[in-house]
Amino acid sequence: MIRETAYAKLNLALHVRERLSDGYHRIETIFAFCEDGDLVTARESDALSLEMTGPFAGGLIGADNLVLKAARALGIKAALSLDKRLPVAAGLGGGSADAAALLRMFGGTAALAATLGADVPACFFSTIARGDGRGDVLEAIEEELAGQPVLLVNPCRPLSTAAVFAGWDGEDRGPLGDWRDGRNDLEAPAIALVPEISLLLDALSGAAFARMSGSGATCFGLFDSEADRDRAALEIAAAHPDWWVCQTRLR
Repeated sequence: MIRETAYAKLNLALHVRERLSDGYHRIETIFAFCEDGDLVTARESDALSLEMTGPFAGGLIGADNLVLKAARALGIKAALSLDKRLPVAAGLGGGSADAAALLRMFGGTAALAATLGADVPACFFSTIARGDGRGDVLEAIEEELAGQPVLLVNPCRPLSTAAVFAGWDGEDRGPLGDWRDGRNDLEAPAIALVPEISLLLDALSGAAFARMSGSGATCFGLFDSEADRDRAALEIAAAHPDWWVCQTRLR
């Protein structure tokens, strides 16, 4: 049996620059990854299969997903298990991170990752990087963020990436420089679909830095200490017991 974590993906900033003729968007983003995520397990088998478990397994629709697509692309046969610990359609990498974990387990490549989806190459490396193009043109950057305490909060409402991008107003608000001074251009259309995102950001106001990740609805806060993070987690969980709250750190 072999096992790999599908690390939760964060977008420290996400600038949408233009809508392309093929329906995709040109973006500029900074990817970072958490220590926690879904768990992919593989056991020897004569046939390819996938069992889905975990608290968010019920949010996966249908038997086919990127994990199986990655397995078929690799030509492997194994009994796979996906322990879905992260909310589905939550701006945390989701299926891209799961597929990337499988590729790492079986010696896949970044080139193969690129054929599976725009976020899969970044998730394959799971290290801090700048992403351009559709997010698949990667450049490593120097940031001393490993071990930074992070709090993830989600209202337990799935949010379609396609619907959020479709709601973008088409205005180019400028290039991405330092991510701390950047923005997430998908925040406004995401809030239009899931207004609770505004409440999540307010709940994270005590963090040193807070922003929505990806197309939402998960928001994250970076804290100066684990004690501060854990205190905020307790307060948020008490005030909003129906929200998903996860205490983790950056890789």
